[in-house]
Amino acid sequence: MRIPHDIIIRPIITEQSMDNMADGKYTFVVDKKANKSEIKKAVESIFGVKVKKVNTMNMLGKEKRMGSNVGRRPSWKKAIVKLTEDSKKIEFFEGME
Repeated sequence: MRIPHDIIIRPIITEQSMDNMADGKYTFVVDKKANKSEIKKAVESIFGVKVKKVNTMNMLGKEKRMGSNVGRRPSWKKAIVKLTEDSKKIEFFEGME
């Protein structure tokens, strides 16, 4: 059994993810080895909410250059978690108004 805080690394804060929060969808960077059921259990235990659906995507790291040297940023996994209608909201920014 893995610790939920090892599965959920951090939330993703972008314009699109902020718009999705109104629909009950939250975006997280998760561990690359985590599956959908592990992500669901981790979000439910950390935030105390009910999860309806989990979508995951493997994001390829960008290629970067410095002169003639070429490298790549690390790849990562993104999860979009949809909450049920009767679930409470996840508050990332409490008191930031």
